[in-house]
Amino acid sequence: MPEALHPALPYAVLTAGVLVVSSASILIRFAQGLGVPSLSLAAWRLTLAALILTPFVLARSREEILNLAPRDVGLAALAGAFLAIHFATWIASLAYTSVAASTVLVTTNPIWIAAASWLLFRERPGAGLAVGIALALAGSLAIFAAGETSPAGKDPALGNALALIGSIMVSGYLLIGRSLRTRLSLLTYIWLVYSAAAGVLLLAVLFTGGPMLGFAAAAYAILLALAVGPQLGGHTAFNWALRYLSPAFIAIAILGEPVGAALLAFLILGERVAPLELAGFVLLLIGIYCAARAERRGTSTR
Repeated sequence: MPEALHPALPYAVLTAGVLVVSSASILIRFAQGLGVPSLSLAAWRLTLAALILTPFVLARSREEILNLAPRDVGLAALAGAFLAIHFATWIASLAYTSVAASTVLVTTNPIWIAAASWLLFRERPGAGLAVGIALALAGSLAIFAAGETSPAGKDPALGNALALIGSIMVSGYLLIGRSLRTRLSLLTYIWLVYSAAAGVLLLAVLFTGGPMLGFAAAAYAILLALAVGPQLGGHTAFNWALRYLSPAFIAIAILGEPVGAALLAFLILGERVAPLELAGFVLLLIGIYCAARAERRGTSTR
């Protein structure tokens, strides 16, 4: 590992990040119910996160930012664009399909991560990681199949397609982050990426004529909670872990999000979990466990 720390710490931070991010879909549903359009919601989430980070960046990372290589700035901007499209499409998907189906499809990125790592970096997944991917994806397919037999949402096909696009986009974001996090501090990296994503989303709202103001006070409170919790807490945990764990493993661990999201949707929104969905959740957790064991073995031999 790049730094001396307890071997379990990256896994603990990643687990905490998954738990926090699991609340995002519920908060988004509440904000949409209060009349906040999906694109405006995404723009507010990233803009608030970038603004909250700015004073800390100016105080602690000004020198690093002034000395950034143009290539790194460009890569951070590209990662931000991927992240912006991810949030725009995934948040929109929650208006059309169930929380379980949306979060399952948006976390299918192990497929895209493994494929891209093999094609771009010639990194074939080891046997343990491959088993973890297979089990996790089997669980995802079981949950998706359960959603198809009992569809929820006003246009499940559209919502599922949007969530799938969001999954592909976040895969690009994680792969770029893998490279940048070896050269940039966490604070500098997330500020650059979140700011770039916020800029892309604000331009999208401007060009589409969407609103950014005029919502109820409760809506702004939810938007702030999204920025502080799932974005700054959850996604920052993922970005920190990228320095110590592989993008493929992080992508698999994020597959735990549908479990937490579906449980919250059942408790808060009344969305029931079918037996097939429950079986899918079990497969997901077993897959994450197998991948964690494989990752630890790989780390110990580096």
